[in-house]
Amino acid sequence: MTERADLTFAEVLGFRPLRLDLYVPAGDGPWPLVVWVHGGAWRTGDRRTLPETIAPLDFFGRVRRRGYAVASVDYRLSGEARFPAPLHDVKAAVRWLRAHATDLGLDPDRFALWGESAGGHLAALAALTADATLSGDVGLTAGSSAVRAVVDWYGVADLTAMGAGHPDSPVAQLLGGLLPEVRALATLASPTEYADADAPPFLCVHGTEDQVVPYAQSEHLAAVLHAYGARCDLHPVPGAGHVFHGAKDVAALIETSLDFLDEVLKPAR
Repeated sequence: MTERADLTFAEVLGFRPLRLDLYVPAGDGPWPLVVWVHGGAWRTGDRRTLPETIAPLDFFGRVRRRGYAVASVDYRLSGEARFPAPLHDVKAAVRWLRAHATDLGLDPDRFALWGESAGGHLAALAALTADATLSGDVGLTAGSSAVRAVVDWYGVADLTAMGAGHPDSPVAQLLGGLLPEVRALATLASPTEYADADAPPFLCVHGTEDQVVPYAQSEHLAAVLHAYGARCDLHPVPGAGHVFHGAKDVAALIETSLDFLDEVLKPAR
């Protein structure tokens, strides 16, 4: 296994450099790539921090052993820049990785996004908007940010349904204001608004007792994608809360997600 840490994929004037860590399996590539997008309510976390329910399970190692490279990426948090900045950053990371795929041992035609919580929202939104809109001018602007698959763990799908909130709520901090005043921006930031028949395959894994991001959010995204004839596998986790607290076997959820990627990306091994 090869690890390449602190790779700078973009520099935005006035902000910290945007970096990623890349883990590539041992052996010959090119490898399909999972781009991991961390959670943290859009305002905390980084590429090296996993939820406490997932951190002890050797998450990146499990993904690599199934034959995938993993790029864990940073993005600007809401205390640094408002939406759509974090989305622009995720797309910039995908474009940079694709542009350097040959040198990094990656297969540019087999990229997937996988995110949890805020990262699930950004992964879904990046995949559904791809090169069409909200691409920004961060980093390499040439090339595609499209992906072949998405694993969305308990991400927000419709920000307009998250309630009015309060000034220091995660949604208000991301958008820079409260609903309904920023409803138009909340709509712009909602993955459900961009669903169409060309959407890549999705897997949504979500605890049924999630009190932070309601399970209904993933139900709604699945229903909208299905209405267009797109694939969205909905995997409820009975009795589990946010970050899978209360789930009987979180490791099995990782393996279920990898089974999905095996099916839709058809890795070489």
